[in-house]
Amino acid sequence: MKYTEKISNKLNELLILTYDSKNGYKLAAEKVVDPAIKKFLEDKVNQRDKFGNDLKSEIVEYGELPEDSGSIKGDFHRAWMKFISTISPNETERILDEVKRGEKKILHSYNDILVNKEWILPSSTRDLLEKQKEAISSALKSSKMYEELVS
Repeated sequence: MKYTEKISNKLNELLILTYDSKNGYKLAAEKVVDPAIKKFLEDKVNQRDKFGNDLKSEIVEYGELPEDSGSIKGDFHRAWMKFISTISPNETERILDEVKRGEKKILHSYNDILVNKEWILPSSTRDLLEKQKEAISSALKSSKMYEELVS
């Protein structure tokens, strides 16, 4: 397998997680009532849409085709979010907990690519991934803050 194909495969893995994240944020935004939390979640939907577009462009630069949808695991996670929102007495807290769980997973995937010595990423790719990782880390902190406010 060519080096560019290997990098593209890793970027496609991030792209799939980005689709999952965007869809999870969208579902969460539909379920919460608090206007500040809803705005935070909707902002993350837009942010993840931009992340996806940036990752697609990067994959195309490597001469490969970007994925076009999320994962089955992501579908199950959103189904779980829908279920818990119907039975949980504090729906917003549980939804934010699930958002936090998803953010930790995607952050772990970014870290895997960025710290792996096997991947000698071009500076443009590394810069893009670092920037997105920082934004995800910030979203994780914000979701923890909102979760504490509603608990």
